[in-house]
Amino acid sequence: MRAYDLSNDHWRKSSYSNGEGGSCVEVLDDVPGVVPVRDSKVTDGPVLVVPAAAWSVFVAGIAG
Repeated sequence: MRAYDLSNDHWRKSSYSNGEGGSCVEVLDDVPGVVPVRDSKVTDGPVLVVPAAAWSVFVAGIAG
């Protein structure tokens, strides 16, 4: 298992997020080969690291 240092990076919140603390995710761009994902309400919680190819398929599936 590979470890990633994600402590000093800038997370991008979902465009579906609102100012009321809805159920949203944040992703971290520019991590080679993977897309780290976390709960926007629990920023110090666990991070799911998804292979970039799988993330692309997921996003295409929910967008279409």
